[in-house]
Amino acid sequence: MPSATPNLHHLELFYHVAKAGGITAAVRSMTYGIQQPALSGQIAALETEMGIRLFQRRPFQLTPAGRELYGFLAPFFGRLPEIAAQIAGKASSHLRLAAPATAGKKHLPAVISAMRKRRPDLEVTLREAGHREVMELLEREEVDLAISEIDGPVPPGIQQAILASLPLVLLLPPGAPAQDLAVLVKSWPLIRPSATTAVARLFAKGMAKHALHWPSRMEVSTIELVDAYVAQGLGAGVTVRVPGVRFSRNIGVVDLPDFPELVIAGLWRGKLHPLAEEVIARLRQIAGAAEPAQPP
Repeated sequence: MPSATPNLHHLELFYHVAKAGGITAAVRSMTYGIQQPALSGQIAALETEMGIRLFQRRPFQLTPAGRELYGFLAPFFGRLPEIAAQIAGKASSHLRLAAPATAGKKHLPAVISAMRKRRPDLEVTLREAGHREVMELLEREEVDLAISEIDGPVPPGIQQAILASLPLVLLLPPGAPAQDLAVLVKSWPLIRPSATTAVARLFAKGMAKHALHWPSRMEVSTIELVDAYVAQGLGAGVTVRVPGVRFSRNIGVVDLPDFPELVIAGLWRGKLHPLAEEVIARLRQIAGAAEPAQPP
Protein backbone atom coordinates (compact mmCIF):
# COMPACT_ATOMS: atom_id res chain seq x y z
CA MET A 1 0.00 0.00 0.00
CA PRO A 2 1.40 3.43 -0.91
CA SER A 3 1.98 5.86 1.97
CA ALA A 4 -0.63 8.59 2.42
CA THR A 5 2.09 11.16 3.17
CA PRO A 6 5.45 10.71 1.42
CA ASN A 7 8.59 11.36 3.45
CA LEU A 8 9.49 15.07 3.06
CA HIS A 9 13.22 14.36 2.92
CA HIS A 10 12.66 11.82 0.15
CA LEU A 11 10.65 14.43 -1.77
CA GLU A 12 13.50 16.92 -1.44
CA LEU A 13 15.99 14.37 -2.75
CA PHE A 14 13.73 13.62 -5.71
CA TYR A 15 13.55 17.34 -6.48
CA HIS A 16 17.35 17.55 -6.63
CA VAL A 17 17.60 14.42 -8.80
CA ALA A 18 14.96 15.70 -11.23
CA LYS A 19 16.55 19.16 -11.37
CA ALA A 20 20.07 17.82 -11.92
CA GLY A 21 18.97 15.26 -14.51
CA GLY A 22 20.04 12.10 -12.71
CA ILE A 23 21.29 10.61 -9.46
CA THR A 24 25.02 10.96 -10.24
CA ALA A 25 24.61 14.61 -11.26
CA ALA A 26 22.51 15.30 -8.12
CA VAL A 27 25.22 13.87 -5.84
CA ARG A 28 27.73 16.29 -7.40
CA SER A 29 25.47 19.37 -7.23
CA MET A 30 23.82 19.00 -3.82
CA THR A 31 25.19 21.23 -1.06
CA TYR A 32 25.07 18.57 1.65
CA GLY A 33 26.92 15.28 1.38
CA ILE A 34 25.14 12.07 0.41
CA GLN A 35 26.58 9.07 -1.38
CA GLN A 36 25.11 7.73 -4.59
CA PRO A 37 23.96 4.35 -3.15
CA ALA A 38 22.17 6.10 -0.28
CA LEU A 39 20.48 8.55 -2.67
CA SER A 40 19.38 5.73 -4.97
CA GLY A 41 17.98 3.82 -1.99
CA GLN A 42 15.96 6.77 -0.72
CA ILE A 43 14.54 7.55 -4.16
CA ALA A 44 13.54 3.88 -4.45
CA ALA A 45 11.90 4.18 -1.01
CA LEU A 46 9.93 7.21 -2.25
CA GLU A 47 8.68 5.29 -5.26
CA THR A 48 7.63 2.46 -2.94
CA GLU A 49 5.89 4.94 -0.63
CA MET A 50 3.94 6.46 -3.53
CA GLY A 51 3.42 3.20 -5.44
CA ILE A 52 4.57 4.73 -8.75
CA ARG A 53 7.66 4.94 -10.94
CA LEU A 54 9.04 8.50 -11.02
CA PHE A 55 11.80 8.20 -13.64
CA GLN A 56 13.73 5.72 -15.70
CA ARG A 57 17.36 5.43 -14.80
CA ARG A 58 19.27 4.94 -18.08
CA PRO A 59 18.92 7.19 -19.89
CA PHE A 60 17.44 9.44 -17.25
CA GLN A 61 13.93 10.54 -18.04
CA LEU A 62 11.04 11.55 -15.80
CA THR A 63 7.84 9.59 -16.13
CA PRO A 64 4.56 11.52 -16.50
CA ALA A 65 4.01 11.04 -12.75
CA GLY A 66 7.58 12.24 -12.10
CA ARG A 67 7.05 15.37 -14.22
CA GLU A 68 3.83 16.14 -12.35
CA LEU A 69 5.49 15.66 -8.96
CA TYR A 70 8.50 17.79 -9.97
CA GLY A 71 6.20 20.55 -11.19
CA PHE A 72 4.53 20.56 -7.78
CA LEU A 73 7.78 20.48 -5.75
CA ALA A 74 9.92 22.92 -7.76
CA PRO A 75 8.23 26.19 -6.64
CA PHE A 76 8.64 25.16 -2.98
CA PHE A 77 12.17 23.73 -2.88
CA GLY A 78 13.44 26.11 -5.57
CA ARG A 79 12.47 29.19 -3.54
CA LEU A 80 13.74 27.91 -0.18
CA PRO A 81 17.13 29.71 -0.40
CA GLU A 82 15.36 32.96 -1.34
CA ILE A 83 12.81 32.63 1.49
CA ALA A 84 15.51 31.69 4.01
CA ALA A 85 17.53 34.79 3.05
CA GLN A 86 14.41 36.94 3.27
CA ILE A 87 13.53 35.60 6.73
CA ALA A 88 17.11 36.00 7.93
CA GLY A 89 17.16 39.57 6.68
CA LYS A 90 13.91 40.37 8.43
CA ALA A 91 15.16 38.80 11.66
CA SER A 92 18.38 40.78 11.49
CA SER A 93 16.45 44.06 11.20
CA HIS A 94 13.94 43.27 13.97
CA LEU A 95 14.91 44.00 17.57
CA ARG A 96 12.80 42.96 20.56
CA LEU A 97 13.41 45.10 23.64
CA ALA A 98 12.12 45.21 27.20
CA ALA A 99 12.81 48.17 29.46
CA PRO A 100 11.43 50.04 32.48
CA ALA A 101 9.26 53.10 31.90
CA THR A 102 12.04 55.64 32.42
CA ALA A 103 14.37 54.11 29.84
CA GLY A 104 11.50 53.50 27.43
CA LYS A 105 10.36 57.13 27.56
CA LYS A 106 13.56 59.08 28.13
CA HIS A 107 16.45 57.25 26.48
CA LEU A 108 15.36 54.60 24.00
CA PRO A 109 13.50 57.01 21.65
CA ALA A 110 16.75 58.86 20.91
CA VAL A 111 18.66 55.59 20.57
CA ILE A 112 16.14 54.07 18.16
CA SER A 113 15.89 57.31 16.16
CA ALA A 114 19.67 57.38 15.70
CA MET A 115 19.75 53.72 14.70
CA ARG A 116 16.93 54.13 12.18
CA LYS A 117 18.89 56.82 10.34
CA ARG A 118 21.51 54.16 9.67
CA ARG A 119 19.03 51.30 9.28
CA PRO A 120 15.77 52.56 7.71
CA ASP A 121 14.46 48.97 7.73
CA LEU A 122 14.81 48.72 11.52
CA GLU A 123 11.79 47.16 13.24
CA VAL A 124 11.44 47.41 17.02
CA THR A 125 9.13 45.69 19.47
CA LEU A 126 9.36 47.43 22.85
CA ARG A 127 7.76 46.13 26.03
CA GLU A 128 7.62 48.07 29.29
CA ALA A 129 8.68 45.68 32.04
CA GLY A 130 10.04 45.64 35.57
CA HIS A 131 12.83 43.39 36.76
CA ARG A 132 10.68 40.32 37.48
CA GLU A 133 8.88 40.44 34.13
CA VAL A 134 12.19 41.07 32.35
CA MET A 135 13.58 37.81 33.70
CA GLU A 136 10.47 35.93 32.60
CA LEU A 137 10.70 37.40 29.09
CA LEU A 138 14.36 36.43 28.85
CA GLU A 139 13.66 32.92 30.11
CA ARG A 140 11.02 32.48 27.39
CA GLU A 141 13.38 34.09 24.84
CA GLU A 142 10.71 36.65 23.90
CA VAL A 143 13.16 39.57 23.87
CA ASP A 144 16.62 40.06 22.40
CA LEU A 145 17.71 42.62 25.00
CA ALA A 146 16.29 43.75 28.33
CA ILE A 147 17.24 46.85 30.29
CA SER A 148 16.88 46.28 34.01
CA GLU A 149 18.12 47.12 37.47
CA ILE A 150 20.27 44.46 39.14
CA ASP A 151 21.42 44.17 42.72
CA GLY A 152 22.90 40.69 42.76
CA PRO A 153 23.95 37.78 40.55
CA VAL A 154 21.88 37.21 37.42
CA PRO A 155 20.32 33.76 36.84
CA PRO A 156 22.33 31.08 35.03
CA GLY A 157 22.20 31.48 31.26
CA ILE A 158 21.67 35.24 31.41
CA GLN A 159 24.50 37.48 30.28
CA GLN A 160 24.89 41.12 31.22
CA ALA A 161 26.56 44.36 30.20
CA ILE A 162 26.61 47.08 32.85
CA LEU A 163 25.25 50.35 31.45
CA ALA A 164 25.35 52.74 34.41
CA SER A 165 25.58 53.03 38.18
CA LEU A 166 23.03 55.55 39.48
CA PRO A 167 23.29 57.26 42.89
CA LEU A 168 20.33 57.24 45.25
CA VAL A 169 18.95 60.62 46.34
CA LEU A 170 16.19 61.93 48.58
CA LEU A 171 13.63 64.35 47.20
CA LEU A 172 12.11 66.89 49.59
CA PRO A 173 8.83 68.78 49.16
CA PRO A 174 9.00 72.39 47.91
CA GLY A 175 10.37 74.67 50.61
CA ALA A 176 11.55 71.85 52.89
CA PRO A 177 15.06 72.46 54.25
CA ALA A 178 17.83 69.94 53.71
CA GLN A 179 18.50 68.46 57.14
CA ASP A 180 20.36 65.62 58.76
CA LEU A 181 19.02 62.22 57.72
CA ALA A 182 17.90 61.38 61.27
CA VAL A 183 15.87 64.62 61.37
CA LEU A 184 14.28 63.94 57.97
CA VAL A 185 13.15 60.50 59.13
CA LYS A 186 11.16 62.14 61.91
CA SER A 187 9.92 65.04 59.79
CA TRP A 188 8.42 63.43 56.69
CA PRO A 189 6.54 60.31 55.63
CA LEU A 190 8.56 58.29 53.12
CA ILE A 191 7.51 57.74 49.51
CA ARG A 192 9.41 55.03 47.65
CA PRO A 193 9.10 52.37 44.95
CA SER A 194 7.81 48.94 45.94
CA ALA A 195 9.76 46.90 48.48
CA THR A 196 10.46 44.35 45.72
CA THR A 197 12.52 46.86 43.72
CA ALA A 198 16.29 47.25 43.88
CA VAL A 199 15.88 50.94 44.80
CA ALA A 200 13.96 50.02 47.96
CA ARG A 201 16.41 47.28 48.92
CA LEU A 202 19.46 49.50 48.38
CA PHE A 203 17.87 52.31 50.38
CA ALA A 204 17.19 49.90 53.25
CA LYS A 205 20.85 48.81 53.19
CA GLY A 206 21.98 52.43 53.36
CA MET A 207 19.63 53.21 56.23
CA ALA A 208 20.92 50.18 58.12
CA LYS A 209 24.45 51.59 57.86
CA HIS A 210 23.14 54.68 59.68
CA ALA A 211 21.22 52.53 62.18
CA LEU A 212 18.00 54.22 61.04
CA HIS A 213 14.60 52.84 60.08
CA TRP A 214 12.25 54.81 57.81
CA PRO A 215 9.10 52.85 57.00
CA SER A 216 7.31 53.86 53.82
CA ARG A 217 3.95 55.58 54.02
CA MET A 218 3.40 55.41 50.28
CA GLU A 219 4.63 52.87 47.72
CA VAL A 220 4.50 53.71 44.01
CA SER A 221 5.25 51.72 40.87
CA THR A 222 7.78 54.06 39.21
CA ILE A 223 10.39 56.62 40.21
CA GLU A 224 8.46 59.19 38.14
CA LEU A 225 5.61 58.85 40.62
CA VAL A 226 7.98 59.41 43.54
CA ASP A 227 8.84 62.79 42.01
CA ALA A 228 5.20 63.62 41.32
CA TYR A 229 3.96 62.95 44.86
CA VAL A 230 6.92 64.66 46.52
CA ALA A 231 6.17 67.73 44.37
CA GLN A 232 2.66 67.71 45.87
CA GLY A 233 4.12 67.89 49.37
CA LEU A 234 3.01 64.41 50.41
CA GLY A 235 6.38 63.37 51.82
CA ALA A 236 10.05 62.82 51.12
CA GLY A 237 10.90 60.37 48.39
CA VAL A 238 13.77 58.06 47.56
CA THR A 239 14.78 57.83 43.93
CA VAL A 240 17.89 57.83 41.71
CA ARG A 241 19.67 60.37 39.54
CA VAL A 242 19.08 59.32 35.94
CA PRO A 243 21.20 60.94 33.21
CA GLY A 244 19.13 63.41 31.22
CA VAL A 245 16.13 63.28 33.59
CA ARG A 246 15.33 66.39 35.63
CA PHE A 247 13.39 66.48 38.87
CA SER A 248 10.33 68.69 39.28
CA ARG A 249 10.96 72.36 39.90
CA ASN A 250 11.19 73.65 43.48
CA ILE A 251 11.69 70.27 45.14
CA GLY A 252 14.83 69.72 47.20
CA VAL A 253 17.44 67.08 46.42
CA VAL A 254 19.61 65.49 49.11
CA ASP A 255 22.53 63.37 47.94
CA LEU A 256 23.19 60.05 49.67
CA PRO A 257 26.87 59.50 48.85
CA ASP A 258 27.44 56.62 51.28
CA PHE A 259 24.42 54.62 50.08
CA PRO A 260 24.87 51.79 47.55
CA GLU A 261 24.16 52.77 43.95
CA LEU A 262 21.62 51.28 41.57
CA VAL A 263 23.25 49.30 38.76
CA ILE A 264 21.48 49.23 35.39
CA ALA A 265 22.41 46.51 32.92
CA GLY A 266 21.55 45.14 29.53
CA LEU A 267 20.57 41.47 29.81
CA TRP A 268 20.26 38.79 27.16
CA ARG A 269 20.38 35.04 26.52
CA GLY A 270 22.53 33.27 23.97
CA LYS A 271 24.27 35.22 21.23
CA LEU A 272 23.86 38.98 21.46
CA HIS A 273 21.85 40.42 18.55
CA PRO A 274 24.03 42.91 16.58
CA LEU A 275 21.35 45.59 16.92
CA ALA A 276 21.16 44.94 20.67
CA GLU A 277 24.91 45.47 20.85
CA GLU A 278 24.43 48.88 19.25
CA VAL A 279 21.69 49.76 21.76
CA ILE A 280 24.05 48.91 24.62
CA ALA A 281 26.81 51.08 23.16
CA ARG A 282 24.48 54.05 22.67
CA LEU A 283 22.98 53.76 26.16
CA ARG A 284 26.45 53.65 27.67
CA GLN A 285 27.28 56.80 25.74
CA ILE A 286 24.17 58.52 27.11
CA ALA A 287 25.03 57.44 30.64
CA GLY A 288 28.60 58.64 30.23
CA ALA A 289 29.81 55.17 31.18
CA ALA A 290 32.78 54.58 28.92
CA GLU A 291 34.08 52.24 31.61
CA PRO A 292 31.15 50.20 32.98
CA ALA A 293 30.60 50.10 36.70
CA GLN A 294 30.97 46.85 38.59
CA PRO A 295 27.79 45.08 39.76
CA PRO A 296 27.21 44.99 43.53
